[in-house]
Amino acid sequence: MSGFPPLPADGTVLLHRAAVPACLLADVALARGADAEGLVLLDIGIAGGRIESLAPAAATAPEGAADLDAGQVWPCFVEAHAHLDKGHITPRAINADGTGLSAAAAVRADREANWSAADVRARFAFGLRCAYAQGTAAIRTHLDSQGPQAGISWPVFAELRAEWAGRIDLQAVGMVPVDTYATPEGEALARRIASAGGLLGGATRLPGATPAQLDAALDALFDLATQHGLEIDLHVDESGDPGAATLGPVARAALRHRFPYRVTCGHCCSLAVQEPAFASEVMDLVAQAGITIVSLPPVNLHLQGRSPGGTPRWRGVTLLHELKARGVNLLIGGDNCRDPFYRWGDHDMLETFTDAVRIGHLDLPVGDWPAAVTARPADWLRLPEHGRIAVGGVADLVLFRGRRMDELLSRRRGERVVLRAGRPIDTTLPDHRELDRLFAA
Repeated sequence: MSGFPPLPADGTVLLHRAAVPACLLADVALARGADAEGLVLLDIGIAGGRIESLAPAAATAPEGAADLDAGQVWPCFVEAHAHLDKGHITPRAINADGTGLSAAAAVRADREANWSAADVRARFAFGLRCAYAQGTAAIRTHLDSQGPQAGISWPVFAELRAEWAGRIDLQAVGMVPVDTYATPEGEALARRIASAGGLLGGATRLPGATPAQLDAALDALFDLATQHGLEIDLHVDESGDPGAATLGPVARAALRHRFPYRVTCGHCCSLAVQEPAFASEVMDLVAQAGITIVSLPPVNLHLQGRSPGGTPRWRGVTLLHELKARGVNLLIGGDNCRDPFYRWGDHDMLETFTDAVRIGHLDLPVGDWPAAVTARPADWLRLPEHGRIAVGGVADLVLFRGRRMDELLSRRRGERVVLRAGRPIDTTLPDHRELDRLFAA
């Protein structure tokens, strides 16, 4: 039996006693009323698909109001870093030893054997259905774009972006080794991405490359991005090796080029195992260059520190608190889902956030960290309609029964209602059996 009051299907309702994280309110004056948990108890009026009013909760429920009994209300989630093209290949692509290198090899083999347009579309759409049902309204996904795969996956992305318009806003990033951009293939890929309104991206790990060769590859990337007016989103230092130190060179390249567009760096795991003085210098450069960092705690905890028969000794997460202290914009993403990099996951950003709080000690208090999966990625991805609760804003909301943060984050599969334009949607998750036909062989 649901603990939520009945909600009208027409989307006109007053949500009484809704506990909203103050960091997700556009109204600064309302946010000042936050309690020790960082929550503000409000009455939220919804009509015509938008938030009509926000006010401190009345002492008694107004007539006809839906009393949430201090259950939390968040704006719909914004996923800043996903791999929807890789998702759900686990049944046919096994990571032999759990390491990142084996994951990359398993994905490469599966991509070359199986990633037709129909295959990518089926898995990609399945992931979108999961995310939508659980309250995500926007996703930036990375697309493997090596060789002929670019000609397969980018058209599929364009089709799905059009089909899902109004439900999930989609952005895409090209995923190749960064030295690809110094080649004719990279130049052609940049043109394709520009025509699709995407971002240049890829992995900065170039085995055997000298510092000068890495700088040359980054220069080619930044030159192409400037030429086409594109932002950059990179996979950086996803390793527990202190010698994996490409974040500094990326920041220097952004400064050297006086790059006028946004730069995002995901992972940055090795920062946590480097010498403190070195890491401090790199973080200062990141702040100076205005780079946003996306941390992927669940996947990096799972993937990093693997050794046969051994127990992992570290968390695989970047220096979140130290970066935050420098004013660096920090986002939290879900990354991979049911593929060789991460066998688990369900495109649920509440699960991602819950794990991030536990892994990264983002508590005492939780404070403004909820913005890392809502308001901040919405701002960074240039999606002003998403990520905050504001009068006049679209009523895309997720309602939870959990009142305090400990209630919400202790029961990640607890009840929730997702409102889109004020109307409750069907939150039934698709059955994994729907994908069985992809694994028949």
